[in-house]
Amino acid sequence: MTQSVSGASEPATSSFAVLLQQRAFMRFWFTRLAATTGSQMLMVAVGWQMYDLTGSAWDLGLVGLYQFVPALLLTLVAGHVADRVHRARIVAGCVASQALVALILVLGTEGAWISRDWLLGLSVVLGAARAFQMPAQQALTPVLVPPALLPRAMAFASAGMQAAIIGGPALGGVIFVAGATAVYATCSVLFALGIGLILGVHYDHAPAPREPVSLGTLMAGVRFIWDRKVVLGAVSLDLFAVLLGGAVALLPIYAKDVLQVGPWGLGLLRAAPAAGALLMSVWLTRWPLERHVGRKLLGAVAVFGLATLVFGVSTSLWLSLAALAVSGAADMVSVVVRQTLVQLETPDAMRGRVSAVNSVFIGASNQLGEFESGATAALLGPVGSVVLGGVGTVLVAALWVKAFPSLAQRDHMQASAKAG
Repeated sequence: MTQSVSGASEPATSSFAVLLQQRAFMRFWFTRLAATTGSQMLMVAVGWQMYDLTGSAWDLGLVGLYQFVPALLLTLVAGHVADRVHRARIVAGCVASQALVALILVLGTEGAWISRDWLLGLSVVLGAARAFQMPAQQALTPVLVPPALLPRAMAFASAGMQAAIIGGPALGGVIFVAGATAVYATCSVLFALGIGLILGVHYDHAPAPREPVSLGTLMAGVRFIWDRKVVLGAVSLDLFAVLLGGAVALLPIYAKDVLQVGPWGLGLLRAAPAAGALLMSVWLTRWPLERHVGRKLLGAVAVFGLATLVFGVSTSLWLSLAALAVSGAADMVSVVVRQTLVQLETPDAMRGRVSAVNSVFIGASNQLGEFESGATAALLGPVGSVVLGGVGTVLVAALWVKAFPSLAQRDHMQASAKAG
């Protein structure tokens, strides 16, 4: 079966049909759909509730920072665990932790005792859970599909995730009209569904050899990425691009003060990048990137920065939504290239540790990026913060052409692939 879908002459529709027949992968796909929808709804409600309680851009940034710090501290341990323990069980435990957070928020909001400190404390729990969930989740896909299907599986998985990111914020914004409690209760149900689905995912688990735990074994993923400059360039490019160009943390401010829309508008703004990303991921599922992947990656990051710049200066809701959608589409190119490169070049016994390091880059570009946006917004205002980030992202794309020439010149996803 693997050989039959790997040939270049095989129709794309046939390969996609085979992908849909991978039952364990599809069950995992629906798990991520439910859990990501719940997670996105949760973050919309937490962000709006925090800004409603404090009215502080700094506190919005702290929500991101408090999620990033535990993810950073636990990264090496989480990667080691993902190479030793059944990855589906790790994901189940992490989703269960998010369900517990949602239930606490239901009780706290209903009882009117939820506070800034509670929201920040629960953000730490979410960060710790995601520290273990992300490497296990990333390393799970390659063991559920044949290698020849991996690029399409990555794009299809991203399509499902982006669909959830679209539906989650939009649904969360609508439900928030009935109060934060209703949002948190819905999240609890979605997380419970995700737990039930992932517990049914089975694969031939072959844990890494039982070697003594040491700094060397924990750092193996760091060394692996450092020695492969193409992978290092791709993941670090994504880190700096989203770190500088991410405006997600400031969306509550834009919705309330700049564009003057309510929770429903915030939901649309949160969903817009995912809408563009969804369209791009569907395109990449049908027509995977095959040639000039390095140049396309760098060009996409530059487009991401320009779109962020347009969003920063916009005072029109529709122009803002369009700019965010373009930024999401460009970011999806980076996501698919980065994840495919990492997974194709990593042996399964090390995928947990390598994925853990990769998840730090992702976490830094999101949670730490939210803190950076909040901090600069406190100094320069929201518009100044976003404009500065957009310009910085374009400059990073230009610098990476010189800093990582092997990435800029990369033609195929797999270095061994031959043109034609």
